[in-house]
Amino acid sequence: MKAVVYTEFGPPEVLKINEVPKPVPKDNEILVKIKASSINYGDLLARNFKNIPVSKFNMPLILWFPTRIFFGLNRPNIQTPGSEFAGNVEAAGKNVKRFKEGDAVFGYRGQHMGAQTEYLCVPENSVVAHKPSNLTYEESSVIPYGGTTALHLLSTANVQPGQKVLINGASGSIGSFAVQIAKSKGATVTGVCGTPRVDFVKALGADHVIDYRKEDFSKNGQVYDLIFDILGKSTFSDSGNSLSEKGIYLRASFKTRELLQMLTTSLGSGKKVICSLTPEKFENLETIKELAEAGKIKPVIDKVFPMDQVAQAHKYVEEDHKKGSIVLAI
Repeated sequence: MKAVVYTEFGPPEVLKINEVPKPVPKDNEILVKIKASSINYGDLLARNFKNIPVSKFNMPLILWFPTRIFFGLNRPNIQTPGSEFAGNVEAAGKNVKRFKEGDAVFGYRGQHMGAQTEYLCVPENSVVAHKPSNLTYEESSVIPYGGTTALHLLSTANVQPGQKVLINGASGSIGSFAVQIAKSKGATVTGVCGTPRVDFVKALGADHVIDYRKEDFSKNGQVYDLIFDILGKSTFSDSGNSLSEKGIYLRASFKTRELLQMLTTSLGSGKKVICSLTPEKFENLETIKELAEAGKIKPVIDKVFPMDQVAQAHKYVEEDHKKGSIVLAI
């Protein structure tokens, strides 16, 4: 079978299409014939992790070296990218109960990746669920990571109807679903993005859109009940004046500073910092499926690249051209 493979860290050109052995499912696994896999920030990071400076690592510094070991010191340990996928079950192990041959499924591989391949084995109890019936394979393949992360974090912040929510980084994988999920909860949503994506964020349903190249949301005098920062483009110190008396500053990616701020603000009754990692549970994916089938979230795809143009697809994402999700058709 064919798979996207990289045997060295580097630019998009290190990505090749190679022949690799077709996997055989274990008793608790399903074999999925992949039809589509998204390309996102995590794929770019893993492909070139050796050359990513510590300053670009959006996690506490103590995790830098273990993460480097996981991905590989000099050569990549994970050689096939792709954390999100959609396809059909071709075979199921004898102990599998949730799926059967022919089922359309979608799922998330997390840091194990490996989804940009013709066939993939995944455990039945991993983050995999039946595909939303109203979405294509391409659309379904871009939901799992951004959708479940946005859902978990907004639930952690307990978003309520009528609240004013600002999403800083509203055009990305997490941000685009955060806009839609917050709207579905009855919040008034302001999205922050760059100039090329203003119309895209408006189309997601944001009530207001701020172009960060023209306006600093922390200095415009507006106050929000929740500021959700996706990639650490703001700080609690700078954003504090834009929070209501008991407002929440929520981070999807965070470093040691934010963890300390979460600890100190948890002791008082005023503004709080919340940082949280999203657990990888198939139940969260089932909820995202239900939201999609109810029409409360809708993925937006910019481009679909054929498998043999994976390097071009990575370049497109890396050069910041995308307005919506990028998909690799397998």
